[in-house]
Amino acid sequence: MRAVPRSGWHVATVADAHRETPNASRLELDVDGWPGNAAGQHLDVRLTAPDGYTATRSYSIASSGSSSRVVLAVDKLPDGEVSPFLVDEVRAGDMLEVHGPLGAFFVWAPAAETGDMRPVQLIAGGSGVVPLFAMARAHAAADDTTPFRLLYSVRTPDDVYFADELDDLAEASAPLRLDLVYTRRTPDGWPTAPGRITREALEAAVVPAAERPRVYVCGSTGFVELVADWLVGLGHDPRSIRTERYGGT
Repeated sequence: MRAVPRSGWHVATVADAHRETPNASRLELDVDGWPGNAAGQHLDVRLTAPDGYTATRSYSIASSGSSSRVVLAVDKLPDGEVSPFLVDEVRAGDMLEVHGPLGAFFVWAPAAETGDMRPVQLIAGGSGVVPLFAMARAHAAADDTTPFRLLYSVRTPDDVYFADELDDLAEASAPLRLDLVYTRRTPDGWPTAPGRITREALEAAVVPAAERPRVYVCGSTGFVELVADWLVGLGHDPRSIRTERYGGT
C-alpha cells in the first residue's frame, strides 16, 4: 500500500468559491507545499480574528492525488464559528491556513496499489458524501475495475452534493452504482416516497455480506452508528466497516 502523505500547516489561496447546495459552498484551494492526499483524507482550517483569537475545524477533502489544488465542500452550521464564514464570506483570492492532509484509516486506494479486489460499498448521510465522492472519483480516474456502489441519503434533490459529477461517474468506464434515498422531498416521478433510510432499504441497496465488501460510512454520529449496527446485523464483518462522523462547526 502506498504511503499516506504526511501533514503540516500550509497557506492556501482560494481559487474559486461557489454554492454547491443552498446551504453549502465548494471551495477550490491552491495550497502552497501541499504533498498530495489520499482519497478520504481531511484537513484542518484555521481562522484568526484581528484580536488574535483562533478557531480550527476539520473538513473532508473532496479531491485526491498529487495536485496542489484541493477541493472542499463546506456545509454551513448556523451556530458555527468557522463554517458560516467559509460558506458566506470567503471569496476567490482570499487566503486561508490549512493543516493536512490528515487521517490514514478512512482512505481508499486502487486495487492496483493494494491488491484488494473486494467490492466497495460507500454509504453517506448528507454532507458525509464528501470523502466518499473523493473515493468514487479516484476509482474512476484509476479506471479501477473493483465494483463500487454509493448509497446516499439526502433531504431533497437540491441538497445533493456533486450532483452532476455523480451522474457522470455512474456513466464512467469504471462505473459507480448510485442509489439515492430522499428523506424530505423526492424528484417528480421518483418511485418511492420520501423517508429516512430503513434496514430493509439498506439491505436491498448494499453489496451483500457474502461478497465481503469493504464498507465506508460517513455522516452524523446517529446515522453512522445506526447504519453500522444494521450492517453487522446483516452479516458484514465489523473489521471491514470503516466509519467517519462529522459534526464540527
